Amino acid sequence: MDPVIGLDVAKGESQVQAFLARKHPFGKTFKFKYDTKGLQDFYVFYTEVERHTVAEPVIVLDSTGYYHIFTSHHKRCMSTI
Repeated sequence: MDPVIGLDVAKGESQVQAFLARKHPFGKTFKFKYDTKGLQDFYVFYTEVERHTVAEPVIVLDSTGYYHIFTSHHKRCMSTI
């Protein structure tokens, strides 16, 4: 199984948990806001998972409403920096 980062997307923030394998969480769950600092914190976490597993994590979004659009767009933008 590839590493997975799950996002519970809500208005103003997301709850995050990564898994290296089924029932094997990576780090602790945390929340991040949809501001520059919060999105940078999420990107740093994403790259930590990637470095630890030597594989690109799959991001799974709880896409209720439209809040997931901003998060997925920002991830693409941050990866070009």
